[in-house]
Amino acid sequence: MFKDSTYGISVFGKLDTRRALKNGLYPVRVQVCYKRKQQYYNTGIDLSKEDWDKLPNSKSRKFIDIKAKIKNSVDLVREVVDSLAENRGFSFDALNNLLGKGVHETINVAFKSKIKLLRQNDQIGTAISYENTLMNIEKFAGDKIPFDSISIDWLRKFEQFILNKGNSMATVGYKMRELRAILNAAKEVGIIKESQFPFGINKYQIKSVQGRKKALTVEELKKVLNYSDGTETTEKYIDLWSFLFYGNGINVADMIQLKYSNVVDGEICFIRQKTKRTNSTVKEIKIVILEEIKRIITKWGNPENPENFIFPFLSGNPSPEDVHKTKNDITSRINRRMRKIGKELKIEGLSTYVARHSYATILQNKGVPVSLISKNLGHSDIKTTENYLAGFEKDQRVETAQMLTNLI
Repeated sequence: MFKDSTYGISVFGKLDTRRALKNGLYPVRVQVCYKRKQQYYNTGIDLSKEDWDKLPNSKSRKFIDIKAKIKNSVDLVREVVDSLAENRGFSFDALNNLLGKGVHETINVAFKSKIKLLRQNDQIGTAISYENTLMNIEKFAGDKIPFDSISIDWLRKFEQFILNKGNSMATVGYKMRELRAILNAAKEVGIIKESQFPFGINKYQIKSVQGRKKALTVEELKKVLNYSDGTETTEKYIDLWSFLFYGNGINVADMIQLKYSNVVDGEICFIRQKTKRTNSTVKEIKIVILEEIKRIITKWGNPENPENFIFPFLSGNPSPEDVHKTKNDITSRINRRMRKIGKELKIEGLSTYVARHSYATILQNKGVPVSLISKNLGHSDIKTTENYLAGFEKDQRVETAQMLTNLI
């Protein structure tokens, strides 16, 4: 239905009968065929086989409206396909980047398509975040929200809705940035016009919230690393936290996925999971295996074998969901124990993030070049590291000014 073919690329509406939905209906999708390959894009419309057969000739208002919606979806995909073919060159990757996996008439469908794509790319944490944002949006405005209903006033009311639930302004920022990303994609493919886009100067602006980044002084770090209450549990989690610190500020997600096969010539070599998909050029991080790192691995790690994970938190070939769940569990366990230790030592906010922050700032304070810190942290460019360290410099200025006040 509504078949069109130019540039050697066919675009048409089709009832996808490969698998019935739970309601017994089948999804209507836009099929794109190119060089004997094909992909499908959701329209958000579900029909029975009988109703699909009735569509071409039916004169009922219901079927006329459905045909119009399908045609709009096919026309939208056709426009994007033609634009790619004329300008940047057509590929399914480029089309997917612009459309996700759906042709969207509502914010809800667009979010669901984005979530599906994130999960297909094993970006589980980001997918869960988008799911949470969608849940809040639907509680606020329902499950069928047209794109053109998202106005500046709508965004302000949604902001207040999130705050009234006891969330922080930082949480508002996370959700608004995800909503803005969905609307940006819609604007790029022509679903909404530039004049309808509600974010930006003289429109709704996402408020920037500067979280206070905590980094330990060398004296505080020594207190933490030398702390003991005589229990094996405390010893274990201090050691894991120490591994994060000594391991170039490695995060928990990367730590639990390290294998002995990553050990090369006295160094642990790996690529940050966070940057594998987001950067065109991936940078390998190398952790020198200091005596302290070797001691921690020997005490708490798996037997040495190239196929083994270094630490016994994962095994076999874990799914992205397993990795995400384990990462959250281990992070929570470390943070709970470190907060308890911090209370004893009167050091606030001890966490896995503090290990990374402390690694970076202690090196900076000792005169290590920012370029080397950037490389060890796995940042994509030195500007990221400079911005990262700037927050700590402000903390130091505040503490120095307060020290002068106390002396006086």
